[in-house]
Order: sequence, then C-alpha cells, then structure tokens
Amino acid sequence: MPAAAPVAPVAPQTQAPQTQAPPSADASADVTVVDPALVKRAVKAAALGNAMEWFDFGVYSYIAVTLGKVFFPSGNPTAQLLSTFGAFAAAFLIRPLGGMVFGPLGDRIGRQKILALTMIMMAAGTFAIGLIPSYASIGVGAPILLLVARLVQGFSTGGEYAGASTFIAEYAPDKKRGFLGSWLEFGTLAGYIGGAGLVTLMTALLSTEDLLSWGWRIPFLIAGPMGLIGLYLRMKLEETPAFAAELTKAHKDEQSRPKVRLRDMVTGQWKALLLCMGLVLVFNVTDYMLLSYMPSYLTSELKYDETHGLLVVLAVMALMMCVQPFAGALTDRVGRRPVIAAGCAGFLLLSVPALLLIRQGSLWAIALGMAALGLLLVCFTASMPSTLPALFPTKVRYGSLSIGFNISVSVFGGTTPLVVTALIGATGNMMMPAYYMMAAAVVGGIAVWFMSESAGRPLPGSPPAVEK
Repeated sequence: MPAAAPVAPVAPQTQAPQTQAPPSADASADVTVVDPALVKRAVKAAALGNAMEWFDFGVYSYIAVTLGKVFFPSGNPTAQLLSTFGAFAAAFLIRPLGGMVFGPLGDRIGRQKILALTMIMMAAGTFAIGLIPSYASIGVGAPILLLVARLVQGFSTGGEYAGASTFIAEYAPDKKRGFLGSWLEFGTLAGYIGGAGLVTLMTALLSTEDLLSWGWRIPFLIAGPMGLIGLYLRMKLEETPAFAAELTKAHKDEQSRPKVRLRDMVTGQWKALLLCMGLVLVFNVTDYMLLSYMPSYLTSELKYDETHGLLVVLAVMALMMCVQPFAGALTDRVGRRPVIAAGCAGFLLLSVPALLLIRQGSLWAIALGMAALGLLLVCFTASMPSTLPALFPTKVRYGSLSIGFNISVSVFGGTTPLVVTALIGATGNMMMPAYYMMAAAVVGGIAVWFMSESAGRPLPGSPPAVEK
C-alpha cells in the first residue's frame, strides 16, 4: 500500500503517538524523514532485480556458442553464433517499447507495483529459456520460442533500470543518495559475475555432450527461485514518499491517479531527455565496450586465449565491485558532476594508452589496461543511478527516464559490439574501440557541462529528505 504523503505540522500541544507515523516516512510540510531500515530494504529489492537482469546477460553471453548449437544447428559455427546474438539483440530493440509502457504506468499507479511486475516478467522469461526443447526435438519452433522469451525479457527490462533507480533515489536521504544508488550497479556487477562465473564453472566440470544435452539449462532455471525471492522483497516494500505525495495531490484534485501524459514526458522534458541520453550514451558505450565486447576483441582480434580473456574481465568486474560503494559515497561529498567529468576526461585521454597496453598481449599488460578502463567506468556506474532520476520531476520521473534511458541504450549501448566490429572490418584499424570510447566521452562531457549539480539537494518536486 502507498505510504502516506507529507502532512501539515502538528500543533505543539498535540502529542501524536509514534505509531501513527507512516512506516516509510515521518514527513512534515517541508521535510521528509526516512527510516534507514526501509531504505536498506528498498536498495536490496531494487539491486536484486538489476542483478537478475545481468545474471541473464552474463549467462547468455558466455554460453552463446552452446545455445547456437542447441537452437540453430546450421553446421556453420559463425551462423549459429550470429543467430544466437540476433535473438539477444532483439531484446534491445524492444526495450524502448517496454519503457514507454512501464514508465508511464509507474508514474500513474506507483513504482512498487511496476517493479514487482517487471521482476515477474524477467524471471519468467529467463526461466522459460531453460524449458524450451531443442531444435532436434521440435525443429523451427525452438528458435521461435527462444526469440519470444528474449522479447519478454527485453520488454520487462525496459521498465527495470529506470524504475529501480527512481525507487532508490526517492527513498534515499539527500546526503546519501549517491552512496545508496551505487548499490544498484553493484547488483549489476554481481549478477554478471554470478552468471558468467557459473557458466565458466559448468564448462570446466561438464563434458561437451552433457553441456549440450542438459547442462546449459541450469543457469536459466536458477532464475525462477531468484525471481521469487526478488518478488517477495519488492512486494513487502511501501510506495516511495515522493510518489505517495503525488498520489495525495491527485486525490485533493479529485483524481484517482496522477495525470501522466506522454507529451509531458517528452516535449515537456526535452532538455532533460537530451541530457539523459547523452549521459546514458557515454555510460553504456563504455560499459558494453568493456564488459561485453572486450572478451570477443581479445579472442577474435588479438587471438588471445579465450578462457584467460574471460577471467581477466571477471577479475576487473570484481575490482569494480570493491570500489563501487566508495565511489558512490564520493559523489555525495564532491558532487556528481566532478566524478562524471573525471570519467569522461579519463576515457578521452587514456582510452588509447589502455588499448595499446591490452594489445601488447601479455597477461599483466592486458590486466592493467582493462583495470584502468574498469576504474574509469566506475565513475559512471557509481554516479548515474543518483544522477539520472534527479533530471526529472516526480510526476514524470519514471516515464521520462525510461524513455530516455532505453532509447539511448538501444541505439548506442547495445549496438557497441556490432558497430566497433564493423568499423574494424571496414578500416582495418584495431584501435577503433579506443576511438569509439573517446567519441562517447566527448558526448558525455557536453552533457556534464549543461547538467546541474544534484548532490545533497532534494529531488525536483520533493522536499528535503533526511534520515530518521
């Protein structure tokens, strides 16, 4: 049930019992006092959903060769892999549609309800992949069902990140929003490492025959219990104080729900949307370059051992996890803009040296180059979950952020491996990954220049938020 909205101050002579305060916020006319225990629960529930999304991403990426043999047995390994990643890419294409559906609903009926729904859909889509019969059993129906499951996943993901970051941002006290928001991307890294690590372990323990016949299903079936745990956590949460205030305002205006129009989310927020897309561009181009494309770059372009390349990436992600909360706390102290600007400047100046180190070929050089890129990426992963929701007012925050985020991810982030591979093929220049990250850094730097600082300040349309 939604938490009560802020109420007028109680007269001094009235002694209101503590039990009458809403469980998620003890609010007055000009400040919202949040319960630290509820904030922690909100962060855990939001981060788990992101972890589950990237668990699937890690599993699908690392087991792609096996899935190609199970669902697309053409006899051509390249065709199999392309078909598998084609189904993977389809999820990115439908993400903006999911954002346009779930975002406005989140602004109309509540963040908590939509996040519970996206959790169910993500878990169901991933779990369903583990149940699909192979091509050998049902023929062309197998790849069709795989595509349908991926579309369900992509559609639900369209409402996941924007909703989760909005949920944490609206619960967090102003002075800790960066630190608490950084745990969302901590969940991302944990999910990816969990999925990729599980596939790596299974590949080492199982024979090729066992992996093809039944082993590949296990990582996907694990999503079922994970989804139930995440759903339980999200269903136990109260609505955010910011949305509860919007709901109360709608009731005062004799409306059952807040009025949310697509025009208000797009044309009414076009400046904030452009800033959002620019920030998401640099965030996701560098993210997908490092975590998704680099393993393939090491193997296909540099002829590096596949297993060692994957392990290096996993080690870099583990390093990022260790640094992530500290970087999030740093954004609360020095501001979001300086941290994001440092990341953009770092990618502009260090992308070429880092890639030259990686191209040197030795394990230490590859690890050093990848670690440098990973630490620069933390500048974005630690700051974006608190920066992006602060671009929009409460009334349209979920919807506008969903639209801007998913369009930018689909057009720029998800296409990064494909575009860079095509550029290398067309030019023969093996430094294209560095140049692509530098171009993204320029776009991100322009967005930082025009954005306002949000650290330590209330979200637009909300009173100051402090801890109880």
